[in-house]
Amino acid sequence: TYSWALGPHPHPEVHIVSEALKTLYRQKLLPLEKYYGFSDFHSSSLEDADFDNKPMILVVGQCSTGKTTSIRYLLEQEYPGSRIGPEPTTDSFTAIMHGEIEGIIHGNTLTVDSNKPFRKLSPFGTTFLNRFQCVHLPNRVLESISIIDTPGILSVAKRKISRGYDFPAVIRWFAEHVDRIILLCDAHKLEISDEFSHTIMALRGNEDKLRVVLNKADMVDSQELMRVYGALMWSLGKVFCTPEVLRVYIGSFWSSPMRMTDNWKLFEQEEQDLFAGIQNLPRNSALRKLNDLVKRAQLVRAHAYIISSLKEDMPLVFCREKKKRDLIYDLPIIYSRIQQRYQISPGDFPDCAKMQEQLMSHDFKFKGLKPKLLAGLDELLNTDIAKLMPLLRQEEDQADKLLVQGGPFLGSHSGPFTEGNPFNHYGSNGESDHVSDEEWVVSKDKPKYDEIFYNLSPHEGKLSGIKVKGWMMSTRPPSSVLGRIWKLADVDHDGMLDDEEFALAGHLIEVKLEGFGLPHELPAQLVPPSKRQRKNSGTEKRDND
Repeated sequence: TYSWALGPHPHPEVHIVSEALKTLYRQKLLPLEKYYGFSDFHSSSLEDADFDNKPMILVVGQCSTGKTTSIRYLLEQEYPGSRIGPEPTTDSFTAIMHGEIEGIIHGNTLTVDSNKPFRKLSPFGTTFLNRFQCVHLPNRVLESISIIDTPGILSVAKRKISRGYDFPAVIRWFAEHVDRIILLCDAHKLEISDEFSHTIMALRGNEDKLRVVLNKADMVDSQELMRVYGALMWSLGKVFCTPEVLRVYIGSFWSSPMRMTDNWKLFEQEEQDLFAGIQNLPRNSALRKLNDLVKRAQLVRAHAYIISSLKEDMPLVFCREKKKRDLIYDLPIIYSRIQQRYQISPGDFPDCAKMQEQLMSHDFKFKGLKPKLLAGLDELLNTDIAKLMPLLRQEEDQADKLLVQGGPFLGSHSGPFTEGNPFNHYGSNGESDHVSDEEWVVSKDKPKYDEIFYNLSPHEGKLSGIKVKGWMMSTRPPSSVLGRIWKLADVDHDGMLDDEEFALAGHLIEVKLEGFGLPHELPAQLVPPSKRQRKNSGTEKRDND
């Protein structure tokens, strides 16, 4: 394996808004949820971990659409237990989180850990918990976000296979608790199976978090890609049943060279847009928690009025079963009556058909209206949330410190792969301060790169950025990756590459194409020998001074 030393890069996180939301929930929303049995009909009550946890990304898709490969591309390393292949390889829900020591925690243990936001998953049963695990990984990307890998959605041919637990319900729980949902589709697998359809329906109500990705788009030519894109939009439109057109990101999210390069510029722009949204998740985390709490409070208010209205219409003793059936049948009328009486938006109400189904198995021992609790909820929605807006702006002032760093989010601020002056470099290229006398690991491949180097006609022993760029682009990694390689290879910061630096760049490209991550800093054993001597002599001169 190829590994790089990763040093800790702690970022101080701001929890002002999260703490305020936690207090408001405990004081004004949780008592109402308990009084009207909100968790019996909807999601369970929130815990401290739901407010304190890092932003989470849920990765969903059919079998072999590249979910695990995309996560590997994002982290630039494999995680324990991951396996990639053409057959369905991921059979578990895996929470990939940051940890100084690599390890795996199994589902039954996770549900009793108060520091993890997974305690409310225990009602899904032992079969699910045996298919749920948390992986700890010392990865810089995971210092800011967590990722949930999911089992592949079964195709049409396998739709009769039972998982042993309610897969769409689990997806719905995660969708309500994560910050971003990435739905991966394969350019060669556009059929919408029953389970895929049920999974998409489980995502309803969370469309603002959803990003659809048409993966492996480099496997088809431009003409076929246009047809595939149109077919996907048509299929998704039938399932989502919304007037808005979903944004579909097109690309190939893996480290392998592109098969067809006709649309590589489009793929890179799409990747930049998708990754920019992911990188901004920590800075938008407080706002997302605020929006989710408001959405939950509106649902709790509607639920309270529904339950109290059913209580009011229910007889004390006689004909209770008949009246229960009538009330369930007339639930749409009750919804309409509550909306008019209390001026509540229809969008705040739970799905009527689902509510009717849940009421059928309920004993109808409800509680009546309690104005004091509802007054507290109205105060939360009308006054307390508005008071939090200045705190939200304070948290946004710290936004630059909260951006996701590491992996593909490091980027490059210099070299021929950025706009503007191609050699407007600044800062250090991350060269290690410790210069070792170890053998240069690139030496064995240098003759191969020397041939390429001299074929590019160097001037005074060096190649300009323009000449190097053409060759580097022909190797087909994304420009963002090539920009980082340029930054590492240009050891002396002169905007050009000599034969050793060129060989180093070629070596780093090969390492990346093999699926390994790039180092954040250039390790001593990768520093070209001539640059080590220069650095050593510079150090001696400073010592003599």
